[in-house]
Amino acid sequence: MEGEPIEKGPIGIFDSGYGGLTILSKIRRLLPEYDYIYMGDNARAPYGTRSFDSVYRFTREAVFDLFDRGCRLVILACNTASAKALRTIQQIDLPKRDPSRRVLGVIRPTVEAVEAITKTGVVGVFATPGTIASESYRLEIEKIHPGFTTIGQSCPMWVPLIENNETDNAGAEFFIKKYTDELMSKSASIDTVILGCTHYPLIGKAIARHLPKRIKIIEQGEIVASSLKDYLHRHPEIETRCSKGSSIEYLTTDDEKRFDRLASYFLKEEVNSRRVIIEHNDRNNRGNGQGVESPSATN
Repeated sequence: MEGEPIEKGPIGIFDSGYGGLTILSKIRRLLPEYDYIYMGDNARAPYGTRSFDSVYRFTREAVFDLFDRGCRLVILACNTASAKALRTIQQIDLPKRDPSRRVLGVIRPTVEAVEAITKTGVVGVFATPGTIASESYRLEIEKIHPGFTTIGQSCPMWVPLIENNETDNAGAEFFIKKYTDELMSKSASIDTVILGCTHYPLIGKAIARHLPKRIKIIEQGEIVASSLKDYLHRHPEIETRCSKGSSIEYLTTDDEKRFDRLASYFLKEEVNSRRVIIEHNDRNNRGNGQGVESPSATN
């Protein structure tokens, strides 16, 4: 009814594990006044090698759980979830659940930033096997920047190395060099590389060390944060529903102590999380699979 107070809630940040913390840190730095809930589905990570349907189901469950916790806006701070689940959730699930809520991803704002950086129009993408298989970056770049060429490189070993804190040994160097060499062997015209997984900034310096110095590297954190700030400015109907208390709550679906230890490594600050179980059995209210395997990702 007119005159009733607007129901407000925190901004949800979801990732399959820890990588989304690199997005969260940049968002909080740029927009410190809002309340946030970060959820890591660590018990079912990694998402990068899972099927489209599995990633969609897991992501949808997490998004609905964040809705139940009061979030009016959820950011999928995970490239695999953005690639495999975002479109279906936006087009099929939100109209049924609550059209007033919003779910945004990380691929679209990243792609929009490419034009101002590349000179050759040949863009490399390091990402998980799932994101590469979805071809989301190629399709999104072709849609927004016709004429550009996208060359993907699957990096299946990088996330396990990062999450096991094994980035400073010979094995890590081997796999970093392996994937950078494989990407550059596909085209000498690449002048811009997207780190298409939110974990990868943790090894950004090592990646840069194995790439030609002329290569520009795009990390997603600041780009996504700036995009969110612009989105809230353009959509006051959403912004007014986001509570402002400068709070942060961390949730994990796995062991809290391990999450706290690794999250503190990612964020360079002490983290205290709470373990939760996310499960939604309302199968009759879920998407029927249409679009689940569509690789298009929107923001």
